[in-house]
Amino acid sequence: MKNINMRFSTISIISYYTGYIVLGTALLMLIPLLTSLLLHEWNPLLDFLISMSVSVITGLIMIFLGYETHENKVRLEWKHGFVVAALSWIILMFLCSLPYVLSGHVQSLLDACFDVMSGFTTTGLVLTQDLDHLSVGLNMWRHMLTFIGGQGMVVLALSFMLKNLGGAYKLYVGEAKDIELVPNVIGTARIIWKISIIYMIVGTLALWLCGIYIGLSPLSAFFHGLFIFESAWSTGGFAPNTQNIMYYHSFPYEIITILFMVLGSLNFGLHYAVWQGNKKEIIKNIETQSFFITSFLACAFAVVKLSQLGVYNDGISIFRRVVYNVLSAHTTTGFSNIYAQQFISDWGDFGILIIIIAMLIGGSACSTAGGFKGLRVGIVFKGLIADIKKLLSSERSIRIYKYHHIKDYILTDGVVKASALIIICYVILFAINTALGTFLGYPFAAAAFEAASVTGNVCLSIGITDPSMPTILKVQYIIAMYLGRLEFIAAFALFGHIIGGIKKLCIISVKHSS
Repeated sequence: MKNINMRFSTISIISYYTGYIVLGTALLMLIPLLTSLLLHEWNPLLDFLISMSVSVITGLIMIFLGYETHENKVRLEWKHGFVVAALSWIILMFLCSLPYVLSGHVQSLLDACFDVMSGFTTTGLVLTQDLDHLSVGLNMWRHMLTFIGGQGMVVLALSFMLKNLGGAYKLYVGEAKDIELVPNVIGTARIIWKISIIYMIVGTLALWLCGIYIGLSPLSAFFHGLFIFESAWSTGGFAPNTQNIMYYHSFPYEIITILFMVLGSLNFGLHYAVWQGNKKEIIKNIETQSFFITSFLACAFAVVKLSQLGVYNDGISIFRRVVYNVLSAHTTTGFSNIYAQQFISDWGDFGILIIIIAMLIGGSACSTAGGFKGLRVGIVFKGLIADIKKLLSSERSIRIYKYHHIKDYILTDGVVKASALIIICYVILFAINTALGTFLGYPFAAAAFEAASVTGNVCLSIGITDPSMPTILKVQYIIAMYLGRLEFIAAFALFGHIIGGIKKLCIISVKHSS
């Protein structure tokens, strides 16, 4: 009986906090709903009204089911935080897909769930059809999903919904964030949103003015500017048209997107440190050092190889087609100004390899970017150098090795192993995705390219991601995007919790039957 009560208590507290996250995200449907109302988009208005009603009711029911446990002040544990974060994403994937399904722009619920998970994880791959004729309301929702996902649904809930929450840090860490900008984690969550919103105002204004300059109407330029900024800052890759960045045919537009996708891929802690006047952090931080070294090398190798092939001959073309796409891959944004098939026809195997490596490395920890992160690359590299120095030095000499990430940390074997373990998890997931793609008949290079994109939460596609792709590949890509964004731990905690619950229920049923 005690085990049953403990299990019920755990389920209740998970239900309570998950319900709040669901409710907070559901209420955001008011924004595309009001957008549709103002633009007289009546069908999308009805779609969002129905979707929001279902989502709000779901959130309230979950809060109600766990309210008694919350009132009894049951302690929020680490396992609860991880499970709540992981479970919230799954429930919201289904609820947030309702506007897609009702719009008629997707072939199935699975395709809608794919696009929602792609948005939440800031991946940006798309199965939505007739993208150029989507309503502004649905486009607003698509880009809000990637903007919210970049900051995190838990961060949103901690910022605006949950007041005086004990154990908030355990929820926060469950969404693959661990930076503490201020001692209070709720204060940290609010600072993250403050940083994002300030950049959103500046970025939207810049892109709006640029949009007017290249010939868009003021209203259209505003929505394009807002949508593209949300994707750039959240390193999400969504665009309100099928041609992505090619649609604008504008070098200034591309420059602005480069600026914000690089800024979006940097650690929120770095942004806060610079805002506090600590500009030297940009140079001292191991993560920025790692990012700029790997991005420079990737761009340099790609430029040299494609120049040898004679694909792009002048400097402007090389920058716009090569450097832009490599940086887009490395920041895991996934904006592209070339056609998907050009990676195969023009870039060749070496160019594809560079893009794959860049997508897997990704941006910074505690940012909107995906990949296994420059911080871990830097730590593993420093750990390797430290081990070599230890082998070459006297056995009597004892040296303490450190790395700088906002502040100085001691480079312990545990830190290096933890970083290496996450990198290995990403590589294994990438290998599984590649193997499945080749098993289903896709060429190895294409399968590896697409696998790196979903594993690293990028948006670049070589043409595999399509509504006609096999169902099993859609499901696997959803799982890959989910695991990659949550960096495995929270998802593993959820799966372990489910398996543990099933085992206990089986044991109890066997005891009762005997």
